Amino acid sequence: MKRRLLGGVIALTLLPFASRAAEGVPAAPILAAMKAAETAAPAVPVFAAPAEQAPAAGPATARNGRDIYQSFLSGRADSGCDAAQTSPRWQQHFSHAPERMADEGDDVLPLFGYVVDQLREAGLPTEFALIPFVESGYHPAARNGSGPAGLWQFVATTARNHQVAVGKGYDGRLSAVDSTDAAVRYLKTLYGMFGGDWRLTIMAYNAGEYRLLQSLRRGGMNAQNANPAKLPGLSPVTYAYVEKLHALACVLDKAQAQNSLMASMDRSVPILTEHTLPAGASLAQWAKQRDLEPAMVSRLNPALGKGGAAQRALLAPAIDAATAASAAAEPLPTLVSAAVIEADEDTAIVASAKSKRGTRNKKTAAATTHTVRSGESAWTIAQRYGIPVKTLLSRNGLKTSAVLKPGMVLAFDAKP
Repeated sequence: MKRRLLGGVIALTLLPFASRAAEGVPAAPILAAMKAAETAAPAVPVFAAPAEQAPAAGPATARNGRDIYQSFLSGRADSGCDAAQTSPRWQQHFSHAPERMADEGDDVLPLFGYVVDQLREAGLPTEFALIPFVESGYHPAARNGSGPAGLWQFVATTARNHQVAVGKGYDGRLSAVDSTDAAVRYLKTLYGMFGGDWRLTIMAYNAGEYRLLQSLRRGGMNAQNANPAKLPGLSPVTYAYVEKLHALACVLDKAQAQNSLMASMDRSVPILTEHTLPAGASLAQWAKQRDLEPAMVSRLNPALGKGGAAQRALLAPAIDAATAASAAAEPLPTLVSAAVIEADEDTAIVASAKSKRGTRNKKTAAATTHTVRSGESAWTIAQRYGIPVKTLLSRNGLKTSAVLKPGMVLAFDAKP
């Protein structure tokens, strides 16, 4: 068979020469070519097998800490440090931030990288990644009494307004995934509303968009020509908020000159991504099954505690494809029946979920909401709906000294 193939190749090779011989070309060159074709060994097989393709690389599970740092610096709206707009007081206050990033035993750098990634994906300035430094020191479990909680320090009402569940069994403000999703959505809305000015966006984030719009109108300004430092009628806390973020940005910018600090960041840092904790699964077992450090996963997800009855999003290091496939092939034991639904959502949501599963047939009290208008107080709203002021405030996680802001959505159970 090999001889026939070789003969066929030789015949095809000599076809032009045969034509030339018929036309009277001398035969000596043709015979020499035939002899060379018979004695030469082919360099490669006539039918070569296709080359094997290298397996596609899966998503990265870690990156260099300095890459996170550079991603933040390159994503800022204002590069460098403007000495005229920064405060030595706040620079001193936040001077510890670079050291915390450099500390391998602290979760700040991977968490910071996660927030920077979310902001850059949304097309937002990375100055906003400094908000959790100011609000919570980048501690997902941070609480301020019965008020703000979590990485972004949302109060319960604000969290619910941005689709973050807050209830007895689950507080989404303590979820780095839920709260960051909500914060990024809100910041993107404000950034578009205020002409892409990060300073105005931060002021609106702190004071509320309606209050900032009123301030712009009183000052005869708009988002294009506003001077944030000269807007009238705002709280000193709101002006200081911009100063804090800019001072912190300056601290991180200047840290580039500290060789020892940069050397500490020159290490492998896990890339944090969103995962799903199955209903009824143990958080520690989920982590062990994926060769992750249970203590770290627990620190990153204080909202989940040891687990929960409902399926939840969780934040944890990315895992390679082989580990993910192995984990998927081995179902986790459940702590409680997946059919049990935690009482962690507002009344209407819980009633709807339970009725779908046929576990509850009794009617639940209808939930009512009210959007706060300018000039309204808790007393006037409570009088309008015939409920006690204390009930209205406690239902929304507010203290008696709380100031209602226009645009806030208050929820309460309607009277039967």
